[in-house]
Amino acid sequence: MLQNSEGQKIPNITFHTRQGNDWVDVTTEQLFKGKTVIVFALPGAFTPTCSSTHLPRYNELAPVFAQNGVDDIICLSVNDTFVMNAWAEDQKAENITFLPDGNGDFSEAMGMLVDKQDLGFGKRSWRYSMLVKDGVIEKMFIEPDLPGDPFQVSDGDTMLDYINPNAEQPKRVTVISKPGCGHCTRAKKVLADNGFKYEEIVLGSNGVSFSSLQAVSGHGTTPQIFIDGKLIGGADELETWVGA
Repeated sequence: MLQNSEGQKIPNITFHTRQGNDWVDVTTEQLFKGKTVIVFALPGAFTPTCSSTHLPRYNELAPVFAQNGVDDIICLSVNDTFVMNAWAEDQKAENITFLPDGNGDFSEAMGMLVDKQDLGFGKRSWRYSMLVKDGVIEKMFIEPDLPGDPFQVSDGDTMLDYINPNAEQPKRVTVISKPGCGHCTRAKKVLADNGFKYEEIVLGSNGVSFSSLQAVSGHGTTPQIFIDGKLIGGADELETWVGA
């Protein structure tokens, strides 16, 4: 039975981390004392749901969480520090603290260590999230005890809805560009100057072609900018949209 620990103190654990060329021990007291912290735990670094959805959305929502009193967001997995550091670099999740629970000590103390031997994973953390205030667990969202790897309640949006259901979420901005495109540079500067973070899809990389651009946007010129899934258009249309 997965353990709900709401109202209890965080287990007293020391994590062995690698920071640069040095081994640095980090304690739960250092991580949680006097702070409001979100923890989301997942089965493994570089795994599909964790890399494509769970981690990126928390990173995306981090500025909103900060506006609502959250001091830090921790991603925890039963992986060693070298794997977690490599995953952090790969994901470019600058708003997240990656915490290696290499021996599973924290996950076991939380009642969240499960056997994934059938997948060749060994012991791993069950997927869950929690809000911790000054070392005390206020709220936990634990995925249902179902086969496989359910992902229904430990996501960033569920946590944000608990903290502040009226919080304004950041807009999702995508820029489709090509190398050497002056209008693309202008559009990205407009976004940056107005405080918009964006993802950039560059034609010619990762199999993205002009055919892809035409299929997605209906246009053959760059840039093409999408905001919250809606096509805004090129740099001129973006400037009009921002000034509206």
